[in-house]
Amino acid sequence: MGKAPKASEGTPPTYRRGLVKTFWYWLTSTAIWAVAKLLYGLRTEGRDRVPSEGPVVLLANHTSHFDPPLVGGATRRQLSYLARDTLFVGALGWLISSYDAVPVDRDGSGIAGIKAMLKRLKQGGAMLLFPEGTRSDAGELKTFKPGFVALVRRSRATIVPLGFAGVHEVWPKGASRPRLTGRVAMHYGEPLPYDAYAHLSDDELVRLAEASVRACVEQARALNSRR
Repeated sequence: MGKAPKASEGTPPTYRRGLVKTFWYWLTSTAIWAVAKLLYGLRTEGRDRVPSEGPVVLLANHTSHFDPPLVGGATRRQLSYLARDTLFVGALGWLISSYDAVPVDRDGSGIAGIKAMLKRLKQGGAMLLFPEGTRSDAGELKTFKPGFVALVRRSRATIVPLGFAGVHEVWPKGASRPRLTGRVAMHYGEPLPYDAYAHLSDDELVRLAEASVRACVEQARALNSRR
């Protein structure tokens, strides 16, 4: 597997967490990776396509509660996440906060959360976004919303499309816990640096991102079928 590409020349230093949160992130990510390999035979393609430094936004289909921890376990970058502000309560709130997630008010403007994520990206961070806005009911890709466009443009982030297969069957929407059997696969697509999409209109960028993620989903399904 080759060396991960750099996002671009002259990028700012990669966003860093504190020592404790960094240790916790890698400890739990490694555990999730191991469990996913053991229980679900997790297979991945293209993990080395995620740039090793600089601002990066992973755009993925959203089929399950299991999506974020799977990406965190498979990706060789510490990722930031957006989470609904109402989830930051009790034990779940503690867990989400321990991953340095950013709360977002989905019923309001969400401006504070967007500003926080933009700041992290401008510091060279990496983040995961689900442009569909919510989990799919049947596991199929839904129409992308344009909310990610301002973030990637203003941060000049490299976009990496990502597709899941089998995750919806393992932990479907509405289920309180995951099943203990199933097969899961992930495919990382070719990175799209800022210069490759800067000239596109917002609508064109949304369509390109959706088509790229859809292609990744098909690749992940093909990977899942080759067992």
